[in-house]
Amino acid sequence: MRKFLFNASVLGALFGGFSALRATARGPRDWRLILVWLGWGISVALAVADVVAESKEEELENEQYDF
Repeated sequence: MRKFLFNASVLGALFGGFSALRATARGPRDWRLILVWLGWGISVALAVADVVAESKEEELENEQYDF
C-alpha cells in the first residue's frame, strides 16, 4: 500500500481528481465533462499499472540475486 501512496504518478493522478471535481462543480455539464472524468480515470489506471510493473520488476531483480 505504501508503494501506491508515495508514488509521484499516483499522487499526481489523485490531485488531478480534485481538478476534475472542481470542473464538475463549476463548469457546464456537457460532453467535455465526461472527457475530463474519462481522462482522469485513464491517468489513475496508468499510474497504478506503473506501480505494479515497478513492483514486479523489483521482485524479479531480487529473485535474480538470491542464490
